[in-house]
Amino acid sequence: MKDMTVSGSVAPGFESIHKLFTQNMQRYEENAAQLCIYHRGQQVVDLWAHDSDHSHFDANALINIFSSGKSLESIAMAWLVAEGHLTFSAKVTDYWAEYGANGKDEQTIADVMRHEAGLASLDQSINPIDLHRDQIKANRIGCILAAQSPFYQSSKDEDRREYHALSRGWIVNEIFRRAHPQGFTLGEFYADFVNPLLDTDIHIGVSDENLCRIEKLVPLRILKHLRLSAWPLQQGRRTHHHLPELLLRIANFGIRAWRTQQRKRPPPFKAIATIAGFNDPRIIQGETASANTHASARSLARLGSTLAMGAEPQQPEWLSQAAWQALHDEPIDRVMGVSTAFTQGGACEFKALDAKASSVSRALHQGREGFYGWMGLGGSIFQWHPGKQLSFAFVPATLHLLDVVNERGKTLQAELLKCVTT
Repeated sequence: MKDMTVSGSVAPGFESIHKLFTQNMQRYEENAAQLCIYHRGQQVVDLWAHDSDHSHFDANALINIFSSGKSLESIAMAWLVAEGHLTFSAKVTDYWAEYGANGKDEQTIADVMRHEAGLASLDQSINPIDLHRDQIKANRIGCILAAQSPFYQSSKDEDRREYHALSRGWIVNEIFRRAHPQGFTLGEFYADFVNPLLDTDIHIGVSDENLCRIEKLVPLRILKHLRLSAWPLQQGRRTHHHLPELLLRIANFGIRAWRTQQRKRPPPFKAIATIAGFNDPRIIQGETASANTHASARSLARLGSTLAMGAEPQQPEWLSQAAWQALHDEPIDRVMGVSTAFTQGGACEFKALDAKASSVSRALHQGREGFYGWMGLGGSIFQWHPGKQLSFAFVPATLHLLDVVNERGKTLQAELLKCVTT
């Protein structure tokens, strides 16, 4: 096992989480990670770990959470609903008239939030500088998105969902700043409103003074991941899956994803072609909420706890009960590489699937039943469970890119559910 320093605390009844987190950090190929959990509005787990090369790492380090940031988009839009500035059923053009060009005029906010806008990829690569706040307010990205024509795999409604890995955040930001009474971007909303209100530390577009707090991402190379998966027994394996299981996951997910690709498109960013490019300050300082939010597990779990309480009053009360319900309402089941049930507010509802579902779809949902939210490339998880009043945040700095539905972090979720049901 790898030498790893584990720090933090757990409340009585959650000791098994500490044990499993420690085992996972020692066993798996990891360098640093954070785990924070709230139950019934109280913090019950606050852990972080690092190897000897990352002795500076602590619970306040900021890490890119990739697509876990999509839930932050949903929460921000729900706040607009609470304040009476937006409804999910409204057309995008009610807030952004130019967006209706080239056949997008009938799209609703809910269509965008459910990854059904037809803008999963754009016809041009984006200059990272154009995603910096001043350029967003100069409408550099807004003009590009408004002029883009939607593309769908077919005319069938069930084929309209395609993962907007980066672009959903760009679209939502343009809607948000137009609907916000002061014209705030998503980054400004979290920096100037949410962080002071809830004592969180969430950054969509990192400022100059906070760049030094960013923990550099370390992608696990694909060939190394495969090699570390080759040992069949859990005791000697450095990844969650053994090799045959991993290859089955990749094949299942890859074939479905390949079927959705009917045209070649340029890379999303100019001059940045790899995941390691997300360590580039030009990217870090831009507002791509869907793939470039930086936060700590502590902050995510604290925010999630206000949603996990469901209809109970929040402290402070910053989302109305109607807005909370709107965020979680009307989940629609459709395939997006895997089976997903996105609500009108863009949060995925995790639930039991029948035996007809693909193995990777079952892997996405099983062990997370009752949670809402999403997860990020390489490992991060930010989800809340209103039924059990749980908020869960796991944020690693080592990216396991082949763990396509973040099952190494799901082991901690599964253990958590045991703790609150026994």
